[in-house]
Amino acid sequence: MKTETRSFYEAAVERTVAHITETLDQALDLGALARAAALSPFHFHRVFRGMVGETPLEMHRRLRLERAAWQLLQGDAAITTLAFDAGYETHEAFTRAFRQAYGTSPSVFRQAAAGGPAPGCARPQQTELAAPSGIHFSEERTNSLHFLAGEAIMNVTIEDMPERRVATVHHVGPYSRISEAFQRLGAIAGPAGLLELAEAAMLAIYHDDPETTAAAELQSDAGIVVPKGVALPEGLVEKRLPAGRYARTTHLGPYSQLGDAWSRLMGQWLPRSGERVGEGSSYEVYRNTPMNAAPDELRTDLYLPLA
Repeated sequence: MKTETRSFYEAAVERTVAHITETLDQALDLGALARAAALSPFHFHRVFRGMVGETPLEMHRRLRLERAAWQLLQGDAAITTLAFDAGYETHEAFTRAFRQAYGTSPSVFRQAAAGGPAPGCARPQQTELAAPSGIHFSEERTNSLHFLAGEAIMNVTIEDMPERRVATVHHVGPYSRISEAFQRLGAIAGPAGLLELAEAAMLAIYHDDPETTAAAELQSDAGIVVPKGVALPEGLVEKRLPAGRYARTTHLGPYSQLGDAWSRLMGQWLPRSGERVGEGSSYEVYRNTPMNAAPDELRTDLYLPLA
């Protein structure tokens, strides 16, 4: 069963990588890629990043830059033309991205190549950017995909969770700013006595995939678990997290590293586990807060619904 499950996820990622490398001139339909993998976009891109080391969109952008670098060495096409081919709307945007990736501007990169290797240096201009997957731009497309080996041990438990009733404040905008919703939640829940309840776990529910949804349109909920029968004050909206099987792991450290923890859970543990993602939302439960713990001591439980 575990071998079959890993093969399922590996095959989905391999199909996506093949599609990306063969259609660099096309815009990615990230929703279609996720549907082809039989996963939601949110879960698919976490699986992909965890197995490959970058998201589909990051791979697409990197390969387009590698192709542009190769074209700078091979021909005399105008840099503006290469910028448009790489998916950038302006020469300036392309130059900024190229400089960030290669440490120099496209024009200087081309000029240095025209002069040949520096004396005593046998290595020509490098077009390949660092990528743990081993996938790079190549006219022959003879790349071999390497999956990340992952950590030997990730402490994950599978738990049967009851339904959770959650009082929430909705947040629209970058996920990094969900703290604003938690501030509003605290301002309402505190005076109402909800923070004093035994069940009062603080959690966040994320609904959209940052790869396919503009940052300004991302939707999430800051919430607090409340028991049945407790009246919710005005300003809080009731949501239900369904009962079912969940994979749980605990992240110890800063919130800025939670994305990496999700990628390890979904891209490394999940394919080896024999499990498949189920219906419902993934969510995070915060066991302490920056108000009472240092960044390295923050404890966050990650819950992934399983089929």
